[in-house]
Amino acid sequence: MISPAAQPGFTWPVRVYFEDTDAGGIVFYANYLKFFERARTEWLRACGIDQRWLADAQQVMFVVRSTAVDYRAPARLDDVLIIESRIERLGPASVDFYQQASCDGKVLSTGTIRVACVQRTTIRPVPLPDTVRQALLSGPRDTQLSTLAR
Repeated sequence: MISPAAQPGFTWPVRVYFEDTDAGGIVFYANYLKFFERARTEWLRACGIDQRWLADAQQVMFVVRSTAVDYRAPARLDDVLIIESRIERLGPASVDFYQQASCDGKVLSTGTIRVACVQRTTIRPVPLPDTVRQALLSGPRDTQLSTLAR
């Protein structure tokens, strides 16, 4: 297991749409996992990791192995959430991400998500390819992908 060097958190904005909310008008709890997934995907892109290429050329892909999410405060329709992502642990065949969703500087939800590197057809764990490991250790080239206007 390798601990990544101190990296700035990667941030990715997401606006809350009507489809993200429940009958009470707040973000449905499971949708935070969707927001976290999208932010991790953009984080990988910012690191230069193309998941389609990994699956096609390297025959490996990332799958979520476990999640732990803490919900602290609600988000509402039209809120712009900032999803921050960073690596907590880099193992031989898995990566633990720490992620948090905040709005106007207030942390709304935090989560730790473990993704495993698996062989595409067998879905069995395999070591991270060296190029992927180096890209993860180097971190994203751009720590803020884009911004949304309110």
